[in-house]
Amino acid sequence: MHLCIVEDQTVKHLLPLTHLQPSFELRCGCSTLREKILSFIPSKNVSLITRAYLSEYTQECFPSFQVNTFPNDDVWLINSRVIADETLTRIMKKHDGKERVFLNNDDVVAMFVKRKNLPLLRITGSGLQVARIQDFLQEQIGCNVIRFPWELVQHNAEQIEKDFLLLKRKTKKAIAGNIYNGAHLLNQKNILVGSGAVIKPGVVLDAEHGPIIIEKNVTIMPNAVIAGPAFIGEGSQIKIGAKIYPGTSIGRECRIGGEVTRSIFQSYSNKAHDGFVGDSYIGSWVNLGADTNTSNLKNTYGNVNVFINGDEFNSGSQFVGLTMGDHSKSGINVMFNTGSVVGTSCNIFGADFPQKFLPSYSWGSSGSFTTFDIEKSIEIARRMMSRRGITMSKAYESMMRHVFNQTKQERKQWLKK
Repeated sequence: MHLCIVEDQTVKHLLPLTHLQPSFELRCGCSTLREKILSFIPSKNVSLITRAYLSEYTQECFPSFQVNTFPNDDVWLINSRVIADETLTRIMKKHDGKERVFLNNDDVVAMFVKRKNLPLLRITGSGLQVARIQDFLQEQIGCNVIRFPWELVQHNAEQIEKDFLLLKRKTKKAIAGNIYNGAHLLNQKNILVGSGAVIKPGVVLDAEHGPIIIEKNVTIMPNAVIAGPAFIGEGSQIKIGAKIYPGTSIGRECRIGGEVTRSIFQSYSNKAHDGFVGDSYIGSWVNLGADTNTSNLKNTYGNVNVFINGDEFNSGSQFVGLTMGDHSKSGINVMFNTGSVVGTSCNIFGADFPQKFLPSYSWGSSGSFTTFDIEKSIEIARRMMSRRGITMSKAYESMMRHVFNQTKQERKQWLKK
């Protein structure tokens, strides 16, 4: 069996988080969407189908996978926006060999396509297109398919709990790190601590209402409190006195302080100081300055409207915080309104509320934003990556330039000179 994890047209609703990485690399719970798919459908033959401009960088990240090429074989296509579960395993085991589309309402969850019909599949700048999809047999199934960033946040606590059960079965030693005297682990059977992790005195890991997963080489500094369900990725640091509330996932090599609730941080991002982040999705290589705060609830207690890719959507939720793309930065005392969206590589400063939607490569403060020069942006990104021992590749730089050009019209429309 050959498995293809594919981006489709709806990936545009996950911008800006997916400007510089495929949608299957978004985190929900303890793992990425790709990792979840492969845990339920183990396969040695895997292709990753991305938007065309991401192809070279994706191949750099996954040299053992085929990227943007289809095999000369029958294939299973799995939507990259799926939060995989046993449903995928079940439909494959029961499959009768006929070409079929599996749907959740209007979203394609999976497809089985025979080799002779592979020419119907076309990779474009906006994702995979399938010609004559209406000719395939169709079947409705129950499986979560993500359309917007806030949905990943809403599913996060549940996914941490499910991932914990899978991880616990594979883990030989639940507590492998260095737990100092004076640290308190509540409901220890619900806690995993990886090798090389350090839990300092005064730390409280409260797993009475949900599991806590601390990966290897994590440092939890004195007097920090983490309430489960929560996940802290490899090599990350939780600062002195930090308050990490349920439903939070922190990616690898992050630096997190202050107060965080029901939020997801991709890898290599910093929120090292005091300030509140709630119901938010923060991309990679982000730095939030001291006392940066996000609102996650309107004073009216109404549903939050969010601008995604320039269009306004009703989230259907009272709680939506900040969505921030990769390489964006906020200065000290910046305040983000409920449902704010900040694009890729923005630099925001000033002790006031910036506008709710900031297009990628914006520079400035409230009421006065201009275009962030692409050369300066790349140089700053290169410096930040080098601080973590990572060299920006030519393919990565090319992606940044592509997004800059792709978002020119947004800046013309949204930036206040």
